[in-house]
Amino acid sequence: MSTQGKYLRFNISDRLEHWVQMLSFTILGLTGLAQKFSSSSLAVDVIAALGGIENVRIVHRIAAGIMMLGAIYHLGAVGYKLYVKRARPSMLPTLSDVRVAWKTLLYNLGRRNARPPEGRYTFGEKFEYWAFVWGAVIMGLTGFMLWNPISTTRFLPGIVIPAAKAAHSAEALLAVLAIIIWHFYHVHIKHLNKSMFTGYLSEAEMQEEHPLELAALTADTAQAAVDPAEEAQRRRIFFSVFSGVAAALLLGMYFFIRGEETALTTVPPAEDVIVFAPYTPTPLPTPLPTPTSAPVSSVTWNGGIATMLMDSCGKCHGQTALGGLDMSSYAAVLAGGQSGPAIVPGDPDASLLVDRQTVGGHPGQLGSNELKLIIEWIRAGAPED
Repeated sequence: MSTQGKYLRFNISDRLEHWVQMLSFTILGLTGLAQKFSSSSLAVDVIAALGGIENVRIVHRIAAGIMMLGAIYHLGAVGYKLYVKRARPSMLPTLSDVRVAWKTLLYNLGRRNARPPEGRYTFGEKFEYWAFVWGAVIMGLTGFMLWNPISTTRFLPGIVIPAAKAAHSAEALLAVLAIIIWHFYHVHIKHLNKSMFTGYLSEAEMQEEHPLELAALTADTAQAAVDPAEEAQRRRIFFSVFSGVAAALLLGMYFFIRGEETALTTVPPAEDVIVFAPYTPTPLPTPLPTPTSAPVSSVTWNGGIATMLMDSCGKCHGQTALGGLDMSSYAAVLAGGQSGPAIVPGDPDASLLVDRQTVGGHPGQLGSNELKLIIEWIRAGAPED
């Protein structure tokens, strides 16, 4: 379609779809890489800005849900164009794309005088599109495994979970680098393509990037008339079929998201229970216990606890005070943060610090010996000196 020297490249549906997917992809990349490289200072700043690691995980999963909805919509949009509108499947790769890619390489190396002409979509655009499709499939499968590990390991060995984590993060890094290096260069640096903003390309841009499509549009050949009744019949069939397909996909998406709670909540640690404690009678007479003074713990805040906590937790709970918790002073630790007091002197079980560290996987995870020392200190009343 031409309008005063401009040619329609993307309609409003295409553009909205692109921007929604771009937004969800950006959020997924930001929150995903912050978790992958959680020890870096930049990742710590991102996690702190989003309110903590739990918020980062929740935002990541919301963006994943938006991308899944976008994929379902895209499937319907493509099906509508192909079946109802009888559009040509111009995004499918062909052998001609291989030849064009080879000739383009020769042109870039100075072995050809002109770049080979291309049609509706260049071989580079097709490569990007199918790379996104492939990446979405990989991210969806591995994301399901990480989101629903118990359901996954009912059918597959447990080793697939760490394997899925490695594949998920590696594919995410590859996708982000591809967008930054390939897409940004070809669309924003080499030539600022504004068709995703305006929907149109000028005649000069069409001649430069898509000369074969321009020739087809300007050729003196009238497109065969479309029978409105026939098109309406195809539309009815399409919406009948796709309604069922979309309902099945949405049901699968619901199971994907709501199948398990393990991705968002942590299973409480198991309690130590004495299974059998034999009763041993005490012989009479029982000597009276010798009075002793209360035990004095050699572990104190200023005697090593402060240094230990700042080394492990200071990056997030020092001056940054992530979640309102500041561990830079004894008084601040007793005051606690937004979730309550970090320690309860004399009661390790009621102390959030012990609870979070016992679960494991914390960004500032203490070693087992260090955690035992913390518990001993709290049980002794958490003395300062």
